[in-house]
Amino acid sequence: MVERFFRDLTQYRLRRGIFRSVEELILAIDQYIARHNENPKPFIWTAKADDILEKVKRARASAHNRHSA
Repeated sequence: MVERFFRDLTQYRLRRGIFRSVEELILAIDQYIARHNENPKPFIWTAKADDILEKVKRARASAHNRHSA
């Protein structure tokens, strides 16, 4: 969800913006966050913890095998 938030921030507010100073950039980010928080939507996690942990185990094993070769 964090990646999605920053993707949306970049795509909808920052990419096409013109900022003449760091202060303008900070203001644009603060305004985006304020608008975003006016209508918050909870994230409902649908993945099972066991499925996530199994993927982590496979990723670690794969990384270990690549570094051992």
